[in-house]
Amino acid sequence: MQSLPKPSSLFKEKKSKILQQLAVPDTEYSDLSPKGSVDEGIRYLIDEINTAEGFVTTSSCAGRASVFLEGRKTRAAEGENGEHEQVARVGGKGAGGTWLYVSHDAWSGEDATHLDWMKSLGFSDVDEIELPEESLGERRLIHFKFEPMILHVLTASLGHAQLLLRCALQAGFRESGAINITSPSSEQTTPMVAIRSMGLSLESLVGYQDLDGQRRRIVSAGYFQMLLQISNERFVENTKRIERFRSAFKDTVLEPQASSVPKKLNPEGKEWEDAAARRERLRAEGLRRKAALQAEKPSSPVQDIDVQLQIDSPF
Repeated sequence: MQSLPKPSSLFKEKKSKILQQLAVPDTEYSDLSPKGSVDEGIRYLIDEINTAEGFVTTSSCAGRASVFLEGRKTRAAEGENGEHEQVARVGGKGAGGTWLYVSHDAWSGEDATHLDWMKSLGFSDVDEIELPEESLGERRLIHFKFEPMILHVLTASLGHAQLLLRCALQAGFRESGAINITSPSSEQTTPMVAIRSMGLSLESLVGYQDLDGQRRRIVSAGYFQMLLQISNERFVENTKRIERFRSAFKDTVLEPQASSVPKKLNPEGKEWEDAAARRERLRAEGLRRKAALQAEKPSSPVQDIDVQLQIDSPF
């Protein structure tokens, strides 16, 4: 591993605060995602990154399939001074957008068919496709999305960021990048790395909600089923890339850092070992001595008799 600078005291302070937040129970932790906690599917990866010196995760998503109802459209409202003000944004959660479905796992279909799943989204009639009228300006669109893993990692230096980006790119997260790579002051820069792969993303318009609050679909049931199948396939590929990234991070960062830590020595100057390691070492040494002694013993009596018979035989 390339020589990296030691993390600054400012970075260590930031990392400590972030880890304190991550250490709280899932029921108390919250972030900007709909789930509001670290996804179980990548918790092991988050823990491994956070044990490494110079790295700390700030937000994450293991990958998800979702159905999202847009917020109300932007309207211009006249303020007290006669100026126009925005009251809502299209698609923004602050504008009343709603998650109709969110899952961080592939859809199994064991408990319900895709038709049952469509009904659970609140569509008024799953047997009928209803295209919106052109004049229906207040309709709110409904999107189906698949989003692969995205991970934001605060790093202690530009060197740390470059090392992390190399692992991400090798694993297939080709749209990964970094910000804050320069510092306006004399303080050591702490780049933020985003690990992502937009090539696996999928988004499709599937319906709308009218003024009466009725949800209408604009695609066939077969199309919905195909979206679920494609998202399942991408969950599989997403998992493969996560494992490749984990392996690259382990080989490039974790193992070199572990080998660079000075080994603890006992009073005799040898490497310190705990009781379990000592028992295992003594057991292995005993087996080696036993095997060596058996190898030094003379041939068995049975072998001697066979040799004598061969000598005395007239044949």
